[in-house]
Amino acid sequence: MSKISLQVNGQAVSGDVDGSTRLLDFVRDSLELTGTKEGCAVGECGACTVILNGDAVCSCLVLAAQCDNATVTTVEGLASDSLGRELQTAFVEHGGVQCGFCTPGVLMSAKALLDKNPKPSDEELLDALEGNICRCTGYQPILQSLRAVIDK
Repeated sequence: MSKISLQVNGQAVSGDVDGSTRLLDFVRDSLELTGTKEGCAVGECGACTVILNGDAVCSCLVLAAQCDNATVTTVEGLASDSLGRELQTAFVEHGGVQCGFCTPGVLMSAKALLDKNPKPSDEELLDALEGNICRCTGYQPILQSLRAVIDK
């Protein structure tokens, strides 16, 4: 076991983790932030995407022990961020949410991109979302939701 300390959604947190504890497990089980979803467990679906030190990452592929002194934002952290709230509102208004399982990961991928590049091209937007699988929307409502925020 090792002790880690990190910032999660702007709050200092710490915990004991063993060498096999994934960031996903730490966030969901230890911190009870269950908005981050486990889909495939192998980094293919993007449902578990969080922002780690400014980059969108699949939390199922990151060991919690690697996150000592890191900054993590989960979907719950979007509520205290103006861009995060805009993204969430746009998803509701433009039908970017259907079953909702992929939504947290898509929002986090989009937020990481827009934090770095507020006016991405369509190609940059598609590249940022490439790792997020959605089986419900056909992606067009997701893209319309994101464009509503980007083009305002």
